[in-house]
Amino acid sequence: MSFREKLTAIDGSAAEARAPAAGASDDYFAIKTRIHLKLLDKFDLAALEALPGPLLRAEIAAMTERLLDDEQAAINELERRSLIRDIQHEMLGFGPLELLMADPTVSDILVNSYHRIFVERRGKLELSPVRFTDEKHLLRIIDKIVSLVGRRIDESSPMVDARLPDGSRVNAVIAPVALDGPMMSIRRFAHIPLKMHNLVNDLRSLTPDMATMLEGLCKAKVNMVISGGTGAGKTTLLNILSGFIPPDERIVTLEDAAELQLQQPHVVRMETRPPNIEGKGEITQRALVRNALRMRPDRIIIGEVRGAEAVDMLQAMNTGHDGSLTTIHANNPRDALSRLENMVGMANLNLPHKAARQQIASAITVVIQALRLIDGRRKITSIQEITGMEGDIITMQEIFAFRQTGVATDGTVEGYFQATGVRPKFSERLRSFGIAMPDTMFDSARRFQ
Repeated sequence: MSFREKLTAIDGSAAEARAPAAGASDDYFAIKTRIHLKLLDKFDLAALEALPGPLLRAEIAAMTERLLDDEQAAINELERRSLIRDIQHEMLGFGPLELLMADPTVSDILVNSYHRIFVERRGKLELSPVRFTDEKHLLRIIDKIVSLVGRRIDESSPMVDARLPDGSRVNAVIAPVALDGPMMSIRRFAHIPLKMHNLVNDLRSLTPDMATMLEGLCKAKVNMVISGGTGAGKTTLLNILSGFIPPDERIVTLEDAAELQLQQPHVVRMETRPPNIEGKGEITQRALVRNALRMRPDRIIIGEVRGAEAVDMLQAMNTGHDGSLTTIHANNPRDALSRLENMVGMANLNLPHKAARQQIASAITVVIQALRLIDGRRKITSIQEITGMEGDIITMQEIFAFRQTGVATDGTVEGYFQATGVRPKFSERLRSFGIAMPDTMFDSARRFQ
Protein backbone atom coordinates (compact mmCIF):
# COMPACT_ATOMS: atom_id res chain seq x y z
CA MET A 1 0.00 0.00 0.00
CA SER A 2 1.42 3.39 -1.01
CA PHE A 3 1.61 6.30 1.43
CA ARG A 4 -1.15 8.10 -0.46
CA GLU A 5 -3.41 5.12 -0.04
CA LYS A 6 -2.62 5.16 3.67
CA LEU A 7 -3.66 8.82 3.72
CA THR A 8 -7.18 7.72 2.84
CA ALA A 9 -7.35 4.53 4.96
CA ILE A 10 -9.57 5.99 7.65
CA ASP A 11 -11.86 3.96 9.84
CA GLY A 12 -14.86 5.66 11.33
CA SER A 13 -18.54 5.47 12.12
CA ALA A 14 -21.64 7.61 11.86
CA ALA A 15 -21.46 8.23 15.61
CA GLU A 16 -18.01 9.81 15.20
CA ALA A 17 -19.46 12.42 12.87
CA ARG A 18 -21.40 13.85 15.79
CA ALA A 19 -18.56 13.64 18.33
CA PRO A 20 -17.98 16.55 20.74
CA ALA A 21 -14.97 17.94 18.88
CA ALA A 22 -17.35 19.09 16.14
CA GLY A 23 -18.49 21.94 18.34
CA ALA A 24 -15.16 22.47 20.09
CA SER A 25 -13.88 25.79 21.41
CA ASP A 26 -11.09 27.96 19.99
CA ASP A 27 -8.80 26.65 22.77
CA TYR A 28 -9.36 23.11 21.54
CA PHE A 29 -8.38 24.08 17.98
CA ALA A 30 -5.32 25.95 19.26
CA ILE A 31 -4.12 22.86 21.15
CA LYS A 32 -4.79 20.65 18.12
CA THR A 33 -2.81 22.97 15.84
CA ARG A 34 0.18 23.02 18.20
CA ILE A 35 0.20 19.24 18.59
CA HIS A 36 -0.13 18.74 14.85
CA LEU A 37 2.86 21.00 14.09
CA LYS A 38 4.97 19.25 16.72
CA LEU A 39 4.09 15.87 15.23
CA LEU A 40 5.14 17.04 11.78
CA ASP A 41 8.49 18.07 13.23
CA LYS A 42 9.02 14.77 15.05
CA PHE A 43 7.78 12.29 12.42
CA ASP A 44 9.97 11.10 9.56
CA LEU A 45 7.38 10.90 6.76
CA ALA A 46 9.67 8.78 4.58
CA ALA A 47 10.01 6.20 7.36
CA LEU A 48 6.27 6.24 8.00
CA GLU A 49 5.64 5.06 4.44
CA ALA A 50 6.89 1.61 5.40
CA LEU A 51 4.36 1.22 8.24
CA PRO A 52 1.01 -0.53 7.72
CA GLY A 53 -2.11 1.63 8.23
CA PRO A 54 -3.20 0.33 11.69
CA LEU A 55 0.33 0.57 13.07
CA LEU A 56 0.69 4.10 11.74
CA ARG A 57 -2.54 5.14 13.46
CA ALA A 58 -1.37 3.60 16.73
CA GLU A 59 1.99 5.36 16.47
CA ILE A 60 0.31 8.73 15.90
CA ALA A 61 -2.02 8.13 18.86
CA ALA A 62 0.88 7.22 21.18
CA MET A 63 2.94 10.25 20.13
CA THR A 64 -0.08 12.55 20.56
CA GLU A 65 -0.65 11.18 24.08
CA ARG A 66 2.96 11.95 25.03
CA LEU A 67 2.80 15.49 23.62
CA LEU A 68 -0.45 16.16 25.50
CA ASP A 69 1.19 14.97 28.71
CA ASP A 70 4.18 17.25 28.09
CA GLU A 71 1.87 20.21 27.50
CA GLN A 72 -0.26 19.39 30.54
CA ALA A 73 -3.24 20.49 28.46
CA ALA A 74 -6.40 21.29 30.44
CA ILE A 75 -8.80 19.00 28.58
CA ASN A 76 -11.10 16.24 29.78
CA GLU A 77 -10.94 12.59 28.71
CA LEU A 78 -13.63 12.95 26.02
CA GLU A 79 -11.84 15.93 24.46
CA ARG A 80 -8.56 14.02 24.68
CA ARG A 81 -9.95 11.09 22.69
CA SER A 82 -11.50 13.50 20.17
CA LEU A 83 -8.23 15.36 19.77
CA ILE A 84 -6.28 12.14 19.12
CA ARG A 85 -8.85 11.13 16.52
CA ASP A 86 -8.72 14.58 14.87
CA ILE A 87 -4.92 14.49 14.74
CA GLN A 88 -5.08 11.07 13.06
CA HIS A 89 -7.51 12.51 10.52
CA GLU A 90 -5.17 15.44 9.89
CA MET A 91 -2.15 13.18 9.38
CA LEU A 92 -3.81 10.36 7.46
CA GLY A 93 -6.85 11.84 5.75
CA PHE A 94 -8.80 14.98 5.03
CA GLY A 95 -9.05 16.54 8.47
CA PRO A 96 -12.54 17.44 9.75
CA LEU A 97 -14.10 16.09 6.57
CA GLU A 98 -13.33 12.56 7.75
CA LEU A 99 -16.04 12.91 10.41
CA LEU A 100 -18.59 13.57 7.67
CA MET A 101 -17.18 11.04 5.23
CA ALA A 102 -17.60 8.38 7.93
CA ASP A 103 -21.32 9.16 8.24
CA PRO A 104 -23.25 6.98 5.76
CA THR A 105 -26.33 9.24 6.02
CA VAL A 106 -24.44 12.19 4.49
CA SER A 107 -24.83 12.37 0.70
CA ASP A 108 -23.39 15.86 0.02
CA ILE A 109 -20.85 17.98 1.90
CA LEU A 110 -20.97 21.72 1.13
CA VAL A 111 -18.18 23.85 2.59
CA ASN A 112 -19.27 27.50 2.35
CA SER A 113 -16.35 28.72 4.48
CA TYR A 114 -13.95 27.24 7.00
CA HIS A 115 -16.54 27.53 9.80
CA ARG A 116 -19.80 26.91 7.88
CA ILE A 117 -20.21 23.40 6.51
CA PHE A 118 -23.60 22.14 5.34
CA VAL A 119 -24.49 18.51 4.70
CA GLU A 120 -27.35 16.83 2.91
CA ARG A 121 -29.11 13.98 4.68
CA ARG A 122 -32.06 12.21 3.04
CA GLY A 123 -32.44 15.02 0.52
CA LYS A 124 -32.46 17.86 3.09
CA LEU A 125 -29.68 20.38 3.82
CA GLU A 126 -28.61 21.07 7.41
CA LEU A 127 -25.78 22.99 9.06
CA SER A 128 -23.07 20.73 10.45
CA PRO A 129 -21.20 21.49 13.70
CA VAL A 130 -17.95 20.36 12.03
CA ARG A 131 -15.51 23.16 11.12
CA PHE A 132 -11.94 23.83 10.05
CA THR A 133 -9.48 25.76 12.20
CA ASP A 134 -9.10 28.62 9.71
CA GLU A 135 -8.88 29.37 5.99
CA LYS A 136 -5.31 28.09 5.75
CA HIS A 137 -6.45 24.78 7.21
CA LEU A 138 -9.22 24.50 4.62
CA LEU A 139 -6.83 25.44 1.80
CA ARG A 140 -4.40 22.74 2.93
CA ILE A 141 -7.11 20.08 2.79
CA ILE A 142 -8.30 21.26 -0.64
CA ASP A 143 -4.74 21.12 -1.94
CA LYS A 144 -4.31 17.60 -0.56
CA ILE A 145 -7.48 16.42 -2.31
CA VAL A 146 -6.70 17.88 -5.74
CA SER A 147 -3.04 16.82 -5.68
CA LEU A 148 -4.06 13.18 -5.17
CA VAL A 149 -5.50 13.15 -8.71
CA GLY A 150 -2.73 15.23 -10.28
CA ARG A 151 -4.60 18.51 -10.46
CA ARG A 152 -3.77 21.93 -9.07
CA ILE A 153 -5.54 24.92 -7.59
CA ASP A 154 -3.98 28.34 -7.13
CA GLU A 155 -4.60 32.01 -7.91
CA SER A 156 -4.04 31.46 -11.64
CA SER A 157 -6.38 28.45 -11.68
CA PRO A 158 -8.85 29.08 -8.84
CA MET A 159 -11.45 26.43 -9.79
CA VAL A 160 -10.94 22.69 -9.96
CA ASP A 161 -12.88 19.44 -10.34
CA ALA A 162 -11.38 16.42 -8.63
CA ARG A 163 -12.42 13.16 -7.02
CA LEU A 164 -11.80 11.29 -3.80
CA PRO A 165 -10.44 7.73 -3.79
CA ASP A 166 -13.96 6.37 -3.17
CA GLY A 167 -15.23 8.04 -6.37
CA SER A 168 -16.91 11.03 -4.70
CA ARG A 169 -16.88 14.15 -6.87
CA VAL A 170 -15.20 17.31 -5.56
CA ASN A 171 -15.41 20.89 -6.78
CA ALA A 172 -13.33 23.60 -5.10
CA VAL A 173 -13.15 27.37 -5.62
CA ILE A 174 -10.65 29.76 -4.01
CA ALA A 175 -9.77 33.47 -4.26
CA PRO A 176 -10.01 35.60 -6.31
CA VAL A 177 -13.19 33.87 -7.54
CA ALA A 178 -14.45 32.96 -4.04
CA LEU A 179 -15.22 36.21 -2.22
CA ASP A 180 -15.76 34.81 1.29
CA GLY A 181 -12.88 32.37 1.46
CA PRO A 182 -12.30 28.90 -0.04
CA MET A 183 -15.40 26.87 -0.89
CA MET A 184 -15.80 23.20 -1.68
CA SER A 185 -18.60 20.78 -2.52
CA ILE A 186 -18.36 17.00 -2.32
CA ARG A 187 -20.95 14.81 -4.04
CA ARG A 188 -20.57 11.52 -2.23
CA PHE A 189 -20.89 8.04 -3.64
CA ALA A 190 -22.16 5.10 -1.67
CA HIS A 191 -19.48 2.59 -0.66
CA ILE A 192 -21.90 -0.14 -1.74
CA PRO A 193 -23.35 0.92 -5.12
CA LEU A 194 -27.13 0.93 -5.36
CA LYS A 195 -28.83 -1.71 -7.48
CA MET A 196 -32.11 -1.49 -9.35
CA HIS A 197 -33.94 -3.41 -6.62
CA ASN A 198 -32.89 -0.65 -4.17
CA LEU A 199 -34.53 1.99 -6.36
CA VAL A 200 -37.68 -0.12 -6.72
CA ASN A 201 -38.17 -1.60 -3.25
CA ASP A 202 -36.36 0.74 -0.85
CA LEU A 203 -36.44 4.19 -2.43
CA ARG A 204 -39.52 3.68 -4.61
CA SER A 205 -37.98 5.80 -7.34
CA LEU A 206 -39.70 3.75 -10.04
CA THR A 207 -41.99 0.73 -10.46
CA PRO A 208 -41.07 -2.91 -11.18
CA ASP A 209 -42.52 -2.52 -14.70
CA MET A 210 -40.36 0.54 -15.38
CA ALA A 211 -37.29 -1.27 -14.04
CA THR A 212 -37.98 -4.32 -16.20
CA MET A 213 -38.34 -2.14 -19.29
CA LEU A 214 -35.13 -0.20 -18.61
CA GLU A 215 -33.23 -3.46 -18.09
CA GLY A 216 -34.56 -4.73 -21.41
CA LEU A 217 -33.56 -1.48 -23.18
CA CYS A 218 -29.98 -1.82 -21.93
CA LYS A 219 -29.72 -5.43 -23.03
CA ALA A 220 -31.25 -4.58 -26.43
CA LYS A 221 -28.60 -1.87 -27.01
CA VAL A 222 -31.01 1.06 -27.16
CA ASN A 223 -29.42 4.53 -26.98
CA MET A 224 -30.66 6.43 -23.93
CA VAL A 225 -30.24 9.85 -22.36
CA ILE A 226 -30.86 10.45 -18.65
CA SER A 227 -32.12 13.99 -18.05
CA GLY A 228 -32.51 15.84 -14.76
CA GLY A 229 -31.39 18.64 -12.50
CA THR A 230 -28.56 18.77 -9.98
CA GLY A 231 -28.86 16.05 -7.36
CA ALA A 232 -31.66 14.25 -9.19
CA GLY A 233 -29.75 10.96 -9.23
CA LYS A 234 -28.70 10.92 -12.91
CA THR A 235 -25.25 9.42 -12.35
CA THR A 236 -26.62 6.88 -9.87
CA LEU A 237 -29.17 5.73 -12.44
CA LEU A 238 -26.48 5.66 -15.13
CA ASN A 239 -24.38 3.39 -12.93
CA ILE A 240 -27.32 1.08 -12.32
CA LEU A 241 -28.32 0.87 -15.98
CA SER A 242 -24.75 0.13 -17.02
CA GLY A 243 -24.89 -2.91 -14.76
CA PHE A 244 -27.28 -4.55 -17.26
CA ILE A 245 -24.73 -4.39 -20.09
CA PRO A 246 -23.56 -7.95 -20.89
CA PRO A 247 -20.05 -8.76 -19.58
CA ASP A 248 -18.72 -9.70 -23.03
CA GLU A 249 -19.05 -6.13 -24.39
CA ARG A 250 -16.24 -3.58 -24.44
CA ILE A 251 -17.29 -0.35 -22.68
CA VAL A 252 -15.47 2.99 -22.93
CA THR A 253 -16.37 5.61 -20.31
CA LEU A 254 -15.62 9.32 -20.73
CA GLU A 255 -15.91 11.78 -17.84
CA ASP A 256 -14.78 15.17 -16.62
CA ALA A 257 -14.11 13.71 -13.16
CA ALA A 258 -14.17 9.93 -13.01
CA GLU A 259 -17.08 8.80 -10.84
CA LEU A 260 -18.77 5.92 -12.66
CA GLN A 261 -18.49 2.58 -10.87
CA LEU A 262 -18.97 -0.01 -13.59
CA GLN A 263 -18.67 -3.63 -12.51
CA GLN A 264 -18.08 -5.26 -15.92
CA PRO A 265 -14.71 -6.90 -16.62
CA HIS A 266 -14.05 -5.06 -19.90
CA VAL A 267 -14.19 -1.34 -19.10
CA VAL A 268 -11.83 1.34 -20.41
CA ARG A 269 -11.98 4.59 -18.44
CA MET A 270 -10.86 8.01 -19.66
CA GLU A 271 -10.94 11.41 -18.02
CA THR A 272 -10.56 14.95 -19.35
CA ARG A 273 -7.55 17.03 -18.39
CA PRO A 274 -7.49 20.78 -17.72
CA PRO A 275 -4.76 23.00 -19.21
CA ASN A 276 -1.46 23.26 -17.37
CA ILE A 277 -0.04 26.44 -15.86
CA GLU A 278 1.05 27.62 -19.33
CA GLY A 279 -2.47 27.11 -20.65
CA LYS A 280 -1.49 24.07 -22.71
CA GLY A 281 -2.17 20.36 -22.62
CA GLU A 282 -5.95 20.51 -22.23
CA ILE A 283 -7.80 17.36 -23.27
CA THR A 284 -11.50 18.03 -23.82
CA GLN A 285 -14.37 15.59 -23.70
CA ARG A 286 -14.79 16.01 -27.45
CA ALA A 287 -11.23 14.81 -27.98
CA LEU A 288 -11.95 11.81 -25.76
CA VAL A 289 -15.09 10.92 -27.75
CA ARG A 290 -13.13 11.03 -31.00
CA ASN A 291 -10.37 8.91 -29.54
CA ALA A 292 -12.89 6.43 -28.12
CA LEU A 293 -14.17 5.71 -31.62
CA ARG A 294 -10.70 4.33 -32.47
CA MET A 295 -10.70 1.98 -29.47
CA ARG A 296 -13.19 -0.56 -30.84
CA PRO A 297 -15.91 0.14 -28.27
CA ASP A 298 -19.17 -1.78 -28.20
CA ARG A 299 -20.69 0.98 -26.10
CA ILE A 300 -19.68 4.50 -25.18
CA ILE A 301 -20.82 5.93 -21.84
CA ILE A 302 -20.38 9.66 -21.32
CA GLY A 303 -20.74 10.83 -17.73
CA GLU A 304 -22.39 14.07 -18.82
CA VAL A 305 -22.69 15.73 -22.22
CA ARG A 306 -22.39 19.50 -21.92
CA GLY A 307 -20.73 20.92 -25.02
CA ALA A 308 -19.49 20.37 -28.56
CA GLU A 309 -18.86 16.68 -27.87
CA ALA A 310 -22.61 16.21 -28.43
CA VAL A 311 -21.95 16.14 -32.19
CA ASP A 312 -19.42 13.32 -31.97
CA MET A 313 -21.62 11.45 -29.50
CA LEU A 314 -24.61 11.58 -31.83
CA GLN A 315 -22.48 10.47 -34.76
CA ALA A 316 -21.16 7.54 -32.71
CA MET A 317 -24.71 6.53 -31.80
CA ASN A 318 -25.65 6.71 -35.47
CA THR A 319 -22.69 4.68 -36.72
CA GLY A 320 -22.84 1.35 -34.95
CA HIS A 321 -22.28 2.13 -31.28
CA ASP A 322 -25.77 1.19 -30.16
CA GLY A 323 -26.57 1.03 -26.47
CA SER A 324 -24.63 4.16 -25.58
CA LEU A 325 -25.64 6.12 -22.48
CA THR A 326 -25.17 9.65 -21.21
CA THR A 327 -26.70 12.23 -18.87
CA ILE A 328 -27.72 15.83 -19.48
CA HIS A 329 -28.95 18.70 -17.31
CA ALA A 330 -32.53 19.54 -18.28
CA ASN A 331 -35.91 20.10 -16.62
CA ASN A 332 -37.88 17.74 -18.88
CA PRO A 333 -37.32 15.44 -21.87
CA ARG A 334 -38.27 18.10 -24.42
CA ASP A 335 -35.78 20.54 -22.89
CA ALA A 336 -33.12 17.82 -23.02
CA LEU A 337 -33.51 17.63 -26.79
CA SER A 338 -33.38 21.42 -27.08
CA ARG A 339 -30.17 21.48 -25.05
CA LEU A 340 -28.65 18.79 -27.27
CA GLU A 341 -29.51 20.87 -30.33
CA ASN A 342 -27.82 23.90 -28.74
CA MET A 343 -24.72 21.81 -28.00
CA VAL A 344 -24.56 20.70 -31.61
CA GLY A 345 -24.49 24.39 -32.51
CA MET A 346 -21.49 24.87 -30.19
CA ALA A 347 -19.41 22.70 -32.56
CA ASN A 348 -19.56 25.45 -35.25
CA LEU A 349 -20.56 23.04 -38.00
CA ASN A 350 -23.27 25.40 -39.34
CA LEU A 351 -25.79 22.57 -39.47
CA PRO A 352 -29.36 23.63 -40.27
CA HIS A 353 -31.75 23.18 -37.34
CA LYS A 354 -33.61 20.43 -39.14
CA ALA A 355 -30.43 18.46 -39.84
CA ALA A 356 -29.38 18.69 -36.18
CA ARG A 357 -32.80 17.50 -35.05
CA GLN A 358 -32.69 14.61 -37.53
CA GLN A 359 -29.36 13.57 -36.03
CA ILE A 360 -30.87 13.64 -32.54
CA ALA A 361 -34.06 11.81 -33.54
CA SER A 362 -32.17 9.02 -35.30
CA ALA A 363 -29.47 8.64 -32.61
CA ILE A 364 -31.51 8.64 -29.39
CA THR A 365 -34.46 6.37 -28.69
CA VAL A 366 -35.35 6.95 -25.03
CA VAL A 367 -35.13 9.94 -22.66
CA ILE A 368 -35.44 9.20 -18.95
CA GLN A 369 -36.34 12.15 -16.70
CA ALA A 370 -35.12 12.08 -13.08
CA LEU A 371 -36.34 14.60 -10.50
CA ARG A 372 -35.66 15.39 -6.86
CA LEU A 373 -39.01 16.22 -5.29
CA ILE A 374 -39.53 18.97 -2.74
CA ASP A 375 -39.43 16.40 0.08
CA GLY A 376 -35.92 15.30 -0.98
CA ARG A 377 -36.94 11.99 -2.56
CA ARG A 378 -35.79 11.16 -6.08
CA LYS A 379 -38.18 9.78 -8.70
CA ILE A 380 -38.11 8.77 -12.33
CA THR A 381 -40.92 11.11 -13.38
CA SER A 382 -41.06 10.30 -17.09
CA ILE A 383 -39.81 7.78 -19.64
CA GLN A 384 -40.35 8.99 -23.19
CA GLU A 385 -39.64 7.44 -26.59
CA ILE A 386 -38.46 9.48 -29.56
CA THR A 387 -40.53 8.29 -32.49
CA GLY A 388 -39.11 10.36 -35.37
CA MET A 389 -39.77 13.70 -37.06
CA GLU A 390 -42.90 15.52 -38.17
CA GLY A 391 -41.79 18.41 -40.32
CA ASP A 392 -39.13 20.22 -38.27
CA ILE A 393 -40.30 18.86 -34.91
CA ILE A 394 -38.95 15.81 -33.07
CA THR A 395 -41.90 13.67 -32.01
CA MET A 396 -42.02 11.94 -28.64
CA GLN A 397 -44.46 9.75 -26.74
CA GLU A 398 -44.53 9.16 -23.01
CA ILE A 399 -44.50 5.54 -21.87
CA PHE A 400 -44.46 5.91 -18.05
CA ALA A 401 -45.00 8.93 -15.82
CA PHE A 402 -45.18 9.95 -12.17
CA ARG A 403 -48.34 11.94 -11.40
CA GLN A 404 -48.15 14.17 -8.33
CA THR A 405 -51.48 14.54 -6.57
CA GLY A 406 -50.54 16.77 -3.66
CA VAL A 407 -48.35 17.32 -0.61
CA ALA A 408 -49.10 15.75 2.79
CA THR A 409 -49.12 17.77 6.01
CA ASP A 410 -45.64 16.48 6.86
CA GLY A 411 -44.27 17.78 3.53
CA THR A 412 -44.19 14.39 1.81
CA VAL A 413 -45.09 14.48 -1.88
CA GLU A 414 -48.09 12.30 -2.74
CA GLY A 415 -48.58 10.73 -6.14
CA TYR A 416 -48.49 7.58 -8.21
CA PHE A 417 -46.73 6.00 -11.19
CA GLN A 418 -48.80 5.18 -14.23
CA ALA A 419 -48.31 3.73 -17.68
CA THR A 420 -49.79 6.01 -20.34
CA GLY A 421 -51.35 3.19 -22.35
CA VAL A 422 -48.97 3.70 -25.29
CA ARG A 423 -47.14 0.62 -26.54
CA PRO A 424 -43.67 1.79 -27.57
CA LYS A 425 -42.20 1.28 -31.01
CA PHE A 426 -39.01 -0.13 -29.49
CA SER A 427 -40.96 -3.26 -28.48
CA GLU A 428 -39.99 -4.75 -31.85
CA ARG A 429 -36.30 -4.21 -31.12
CA LEU A 430 -36.69 -5.79 -27.68
CA ARG A 431 -38.39 -8.78 -29.28
CA SER A 432 -35.51 -9.18 -31.76
CA PHE A 433 -33.19 -9.55 -28.76
CA GLY A 434 -35.45 -12.17 -27.22
CA ILE A 435 -36.91 -9.77 -24.65
CA ALA A 436 -40.70 -9.93 -24.40
CA MET A 437 -42.74 -7.20 -22.76
CA PRO A 438 -46.37 -8.14 -22.00
CA ASP A 439 -49.05 -5.79 -23.28
CA THR A 440 -50.48 -5.49 -19.77
CA MET A 441 -47.29 -3.68 -18.67
CA PHE A 442 -48.38 -0.61 -20.66
CA ASP A 443 -52.03 -0.64 -19.52
CA SER A 444 -52.97 2.83 -18.29
CA ALA A 445 -55.17 1.29 -15.60
CA ARG A 446 -52.05 0.05 -13.77
CA ARG A 447 -51.04 2.42 -10.99
CA PHE A 448 -48.29 2.17 -8.40
CA GLN A 449 -47.85 4.34 -5.35
